[in-house]
Amino acid sequence: MLKILFLSTSVGSLGSGEGGGVELTVQNLAQELRRRGHQLEVVAPNGSWLTDIPVTTIEGNLQIPVQTQSRDVPVCLPDNSVLANMWSYARQVQHQYDLLVNFAFDWLPFYLTPFFETPIAHFISMGSMTKASDRIMQQIIKQYPGTFGVYTQSQADTFPFAKECKILGSAIDLSLYNFNPNPQASLAWLGRIAPEKALEDAVEAVNITGIPLKIFGRIQNQEYWQEILTNFPNAPIEYQGFLATEKLQQELGKCLALLMTPRWIEAFGNVAIEALACGVPVIAYRRGGPAEIVKQGQTGFLVEPDSVTELVAAINKIGQIDRQLCRKQAEAEYSLKALGDRFEAWFTSLI
Repeated sequence: MLKILFLSTSVGSLGSGEGGGVELTVQNLAQELRRRGHQLEVVAPNGSWLTDIPVTTIEGNLQIPVQTQSRDVPVCLPDNSVLANMWSYARQVQHQYDLLVNFAFDWLPFYLTPFFETPIAHFISMGSMTKASDRIMQQIIKQYPGTFGVYTQSQADTFPFAKECKILGSAIDLSLYNFNPNPQASLAWLGRIAPEKALEDAVEAVNITGIPLKIFGRIQNQEYWQEILTNFPNAPIEYQGFLATEKLQQELGKCLALLMTPRWIEAFGNVAIEALACGVPVIAYRRGGPAEIVKQGQTGFLVEPDSVTELVAAINKIGQIDRQLCRKQAEAEYSLKALGDRFEAWFTSLI
C-alpha cells in the first residue's frame, strides 16, 4: 500500500469545471487508487469536492489560468495565493506520505521540488505555455529524471524535454456512461468556453448545416461568449450549462457527434472519451491529443485544423460511423483499470 498526497490544480475548486480535464483525472485516478487499497489525501482550493473521495480544502486566492496569458508573462503569485498555501501545507505533512503528486501546471511546484524530502511526481495537464515554466521544468527534470507525466505524445512534443516525459493517457469510469444507439438530430460541443477552445468554429459549422448544437461547459470568458452570440445571432445553438456526469452523459448520448475545435494543442481531450463511452463519434481537428484518440473513419473523423469547411463535410457523413465501435474503443483503451495500472507502475518506480 502506498501513501499518496494529491495536490490539485489551483485555478479553480474541484467540481467547478474551472480546472478543465485535470479535474476528471484527479477524480478518476483517486477513485481507482483507493479501490486498490492505497491511502490517499487530496488537497485542493476551498469549495472543492470529489465524489466519494475526501478532500482537504485550502483557503486563498486562485491562480490566473496560464492559457489566458502570453508566453512571456512573468512569474507571479496573487496575494494570499492558494497555490502557495497548498504547498505550504504539503511541506508540513510530507513525511506522512511516500509520494506527493502535483497536478497544478504552474511554475511554483516545480521550483519547490528540490526543497522537499518526499519525492514529487508532476503530472502535466497542458502543453508548453510560458517560457518561465518551460525553463524551470527543464531544470527540474534534469535533477529528477522520470518524474514528469503527461497525457499524450503530442503534448510532450511541445516541450524541449519531450523524451523525458512518461506518457500516461487518461480514462473515465465507464460504469457512469450509458451507450445510446439511437441519437437525435443534434450535435454536441463540450468544454470550457474560452478563446483557445474555438467554439465559434463549431457554431459557424452548424450555422451552415442547420443541425442544432448543444453546448456543455463552464463559461470561463463571458466576453468571448457574448461575442459568439453577437456574431451568430440565428445559429441553432442551445447552451446547456455545466452538468454533473450523470446528467451530462444522458444528454451527450443523444447527440449525433461531438465537435472538438481546439485552437491550441489539446493535451488530451477527456471529452472525447466521454463521448465515445456513450457511443458518440468525435469530429476533431487533427491537432494535439484528439488526433491520438479518434480512429479515422471508425470512431469519428479528424479534419484539417481551423477548417470549418472540413468540419461541415465530416458532419454530413457522420452516419457512416458505427456507434458500437465508439463504445468498444472506450472500453478497450480508457478504463480506470488501465489508467490505474499505468499510474501505479509510475508511482512505484519513483518511490
